[in-house]
Amino acid sequence: MMPSSASSTPKIWVHDVFLSFRGEDTRNSFTDHLYHALNQRGIDTFRDDEKLKRGTFIGPELSKAIEESRFAVVILSKEYASSTWCMDELAHIVECMKKRELQVFPVFYHVKPSEVRNQTGSFSQAFAKHEEKTVLGEVGKWRKALTEIAIISGWDLDKARGESEVIQEIANKISNILTSMTPSDSDDRLIGMDSRIEKMEAFLDLKKHDDVRTIGIWGMGGIGKTTLAQLVFNNICNQFQASCFLGNVKDKSKNYDLVVSLQKVLFKKLLYSGDDIHNVHMGMNSLSRRLPSKKVLIVLDDVDHQKQIEDLVGMDWLGPGSRIIITTRNEHLLKAYGVHHIYEVEKLNDEEAFQLFCKKAFKKGHKMADDYTNLSKGVVKYASGLPLALEVLGYALSGRELGEWESELAKLKEHPDDNIINVLRISYDGLDKTEKQIFLDIACFFKGEDHDHVFNILDACDFYPESGIRVLKEKCLVKVIEGNRLWMHDLVQQMGWSVVLRDSLDPGKK
Repeated sequence: MMPSSASSTPKIWVHDVFLSFRGEDTRNSFTDHLYHALNQRGIDTFRDDEKLKRGTFIGPELSKAIEESRFAVVILSKEYASSTWCMDELAHIVECMKKRELQVFPVFYHVKPSEVRNQTGSFSQAFAKHEEKTVLGEVGKWRKALTEIAIISGWDLDKARGESEVIQEIANKISNILTSMTPSDSDDRLIGMDSRIEKMEAFLDLKKHDDVRTIGIWGMGGIGKTTLAQLVFNNICNQFQASCFLGNVKDKSKNYDLVVSLQKVLFKKLLYSGDDIHNVHMGMNSLSRRLPSKKVLIVLDDVDHQKQIEDLVGMDWLGPGSRIIITTRNEHLLKAYGVHHIYEVEKLNDEEAFQLFCKKAFKKGHKMADDYTNLSKGVVKYASGLPLALEVLGYALSGRELGEWESELAKLKEHPDDNIINVLRISYDGLDKTEKQIFLDIACFFKGEDHDHVFNILDACDFYPESGIRVLKEKCLVKVIEGNRLWMHDLVQQMGWSVVLRDSLDPGKK
C-alpha cells in the first residue's frame, strides 16, 4: 500500500507534473508523446521509468513524487483500473488533490467518463476481480477515487480527435498556468499597479476573439514598463494557446545573429519547434507562415527600433484573438508600427511612492521613528514617483543609521546615484548631436520656461527645435505642461547636469 503523508503542503515543488498511467496501455504511445511534449516546454515531468532511482522501493518513491508535484495528469485507459498499483496511486493523487493543492487533469483515453464514474465496462470487470482478492475497504477507496476523478473536466479521446491535438492542448494549458504562477507578483511589484493593469486589460479587450491587437506601453526609463508588462502577461497568458515574453529586445537585437536567437525563442515558446533558422529572413518567412494558425500572446520588452518588431512579429502574421504588447521609451516607433493603443505609464503618486520605498528600506514589521518618517518623505520627494529611484535608494538606505540617511540625502542633491542616472542616460545616448544639445540647454537653463520663447531661442541657434523638441517628447525626456511650459522629471534634469559634468573637461564653460 502507498503511505498517506499528505498532511502539509511542501514549501518547494520538485516536479511540475506527475504522470499516472498503466504502462502496458500507453507507455510507448500517448504517454511517451505527452511526456516529451511537456519536457520540450521546459516542464519538469515525473514518470516512473524516467525518474525512479534503481534499487529503491517503488511505493514510497512514487508517493513522494506525487506529493512534490504541482499537477497530476491521470491517463485513464481501458485497463487502468485492473492494476492495483494504479488504483493505489490514484487514491493518493485524490488525497493530495484535497489536502495539498495538487491540480489534477484526467485524460479519458478511449473510455467514456461515465464508465470511469460508474465503474462500468472494463472498469466493472476489473473491480469484480479486485473484490475477489482485495480487502473491501481498499476497493471502496478506489471506487470513490475514480468517481471523484471522473467529474473533473479533462480531455476525452473517445471522441473523433487526434492524439497529437489533445497532447498539444494539455501541454499548452499546463505551460500557461505555470507561466502565470511565476514569482514576479511580490507585494512591492504590485504597489500602484492595480489601476494600471485594469487599463491595460481594457485596451487588450480579450473578449474580442476575432481580431489581433497590439498595445504599446510607453514611458521614461525606470517608470515600471517592464513590471507592468510582466504582471499583465502573467494575468492573461493562460487565455492563449501559447505565449512568450521576450525581454530586453534592444540589447539582444544589436546584430542579426541575436535577432535570429530571438526568433528561435519564439519558435520554441509559441510553435514548440526547434526549426533550423540560419538568418533573419528565413526566420521571418517561417514565422509568417506558421503563426497565423495560433492564438498567441507576445510581449516585446524594451524595443528601440521598429524593425525589431517587424523581424519578430511582422505586420500581419498573427492569428485571430492574438495580442502583442510592446514596451518602449520611444512613442514614435509605436505610432509608426501602428499599435491600436498607447498606454503611457504614470509615475507613482506620493502614497504609492512612500509605500514602495518603505518596503525596500525597512524590514517587515519594522516600526519607523518620526525622524525616519520625515527623511523617507524627503527621499520620496526626491524620487518624484520614479519606481527605479525608490527601489535603488530603499536598498541603499536599508539598515543604515539616522545620520547616514541625512548624509546620503544631502549628497543625492549634488551627486545623484549612478544606478539611476545610468538607466536614464540610455534615452539621452540615443539622441543625435543637435537633440542632445537641445536637451542639455533645457535641463540647464529652460526647465519651466515658456515653450514658444525657448523655441525661438533654439531656432535662432539653428538647432531645429521643431523636430528636436518633438523627439525629446517622444522619448519622455521633455513634456509641455499647463501654461505652455517645458518640463522634465527632476531626476532627468539631474541626469542632464551629470552629462555636462562628466563629459566636459571644463564644465564651467558649457
